Amino acid sequence: MKKVFGTLLTCLLGLTLMGGFLKGQEAEAAKKNDEITIYLIRHGKTFFNTTGQVQGFADSPLTDKGISQAKKLGTGLKDIQFDLAYSSDLGRQRNTAKLILSKSDKKKPVLKEHDGFKEWNYGGYEGKTDKEMWEPIFEANGLKLDENWSDYEKLVEKIGDDGIANAIAANDPLKAAENYDEITTRGKAAMKTVIKDAKKAKAKNVMVVSSGSMIPTILELLVPEEYNGEILDNCSVTTLTYKDGKYTLDKVGDTQYIE
Repeated sequence: MKKVFGTLLTCLLGLTLMGGFLKGQEAEAAKKNDEITIYLIRHGKTFFNTTGQVQGFADSPLTDKGISQAKKLGTGLKDIQFDLAYSSDLGRQRNTAKLILSKSDKKKPVLKEHDGFKEWNYGGYEGKTDKEMWEPIFEANGLKLDENWSDYEKLVEKIGDDGIANAIAANDPLKAAENYDEITTRGKAAMKTVIKDAKKAKAKNVMVVSSGSMIPTILELLVPEEYNGEILDNCSVTTLTYKDGKYTLDKVGDTQYIE
């Protein structure tokens, strides 16, 4: 009888340990499933990028190079299952996203549009030369604007995204440009929507196509201690991980797929 009891006790202990092990595995799997990777992608090169014209809410088409960049990036990312995909209604963002998804070997998500991913609104400077808008801001801060934007990171370090946006708004002759609060309000709303949608869909990978000033603004909002004001090239990929209510920055401005 003692032998039988001992055997039963051993079996129960084994089942308890096994149950605990399986629960641990399930918890670990659930924890991993809570991770969301967000791919922030700048649109491909456009006509205004080529001519050096201000391009915010104003739009211009992708150039042949921009189309090629988006296709190459799509090929590089073709093995990633994007569960959700976003852009704004700007053609350069929307078309870049569609070109990327067209190369995917996986099930393609429906592209959603959110105004929060639009580029900054530059008001009366839209369509004018970059020099006309940017040179006064560089000079006011003892810096020089050149074709390589060599001092741009110094400008960001000195006055920040908020200082730049507010200077543009203050200098705008039409007083139509967005200030920093207006830009960040819609950026926060856009990312809140992404996370809400991702949790609902149990999404693991999310693609967001946006622009060269809006993506840095999002990074400043979400990972201010990790983002250092780097310039983001056309069709560069910046990745964030969202877990337990926190964001971490994985890569900034990765261009390996289009080089």
